[in-house]
Amino acid sequence: MGASVSTPAAPTVQAEAVAAAPQASPPSECPMHKAEPGPAHQDRAYEFVECPMRAAAGVQTDIDPANMMPPPNQSPAPDQPFSLSVAREESTIPRHGTEKNWVYPSEQMFWNAMLRKGWRWRDEDLAAPDMTNIIKIHNKNNEQAWQEILKWEAMHAGECPCGPTLKRFGGKAKEFSPRARLRHWMGYELPFDRHDWIIDRCGREVRYVIDYYDGEINKDTYQFSILDVRPAFDSLGAVWDRMKVAWWRWSS
Repeated sequence: MGASVSTPAAPTVQAEAVAAAPQASPPSECPMHKAEPGPAHQDRAYEFVECPMRAAAGVQTDIDPANMMPPPNQSPAPDQPFSLSVAREESTIPRHGTEKNWVYPSEQMFWNAMLRKGWRWRDEDLAAPDMTNIIKIHNKNNEQAWQEILKWEAMHAGECPCGPTLKRFGGKAKEFSPRARLRHWMGYELPFDRHDWIIDRCGREVRYVIDYYDGEINKDTYQFSILDVRPAFDSLGAVWDRMKVAWWRWSS
């Protein structure tokens, strides 16, 4: 359950070593990259990670100096039927240009984001514990995706000993990848979501495509999706990586 259909088989041990390596102090041969702004409120997200009780108690800790107002994504919606946590969990995914990791959205941020996308809570029988479970599934999916990326990146540990960092990402739920369409023509289901993650490999941008397929929920680990993670056909290097992995699978 939760296994990727694209995981490189041969470099698994190497990938575990990359995943376990500390990210805070990269070796001198791995160039430091220019810091870039992250998503809204990412820079101050650690205030909610380290001390969420202050925000939960109604003490605003993330005031926008431009208008002296709290960020709307942490404010309850006008017709919200129950209160939601504003605490944010820190991921294990290194954020490009910093010595910190990406921070996941809170329950309140996720609720507001769904509303902005047109979702209406009255159409579903949703309770506060459901949002807690949704956040756990969301975070687990992202952690799983990063681990799959590290398995691919293990093939490049020699050229990037400090390991990759995540630079940016985006959802493309309605833009099915050629591979997903081909699988669908062969009789398989289409993925329910797709993300493109751009990682930094010691100064080189590499795009990964992640297709999310429905799976059975594991109530202990919150694993739900079956992920198909692979580098996009953006370069000869990515084509070569995928050819090597295909050969390893065929010959194993």
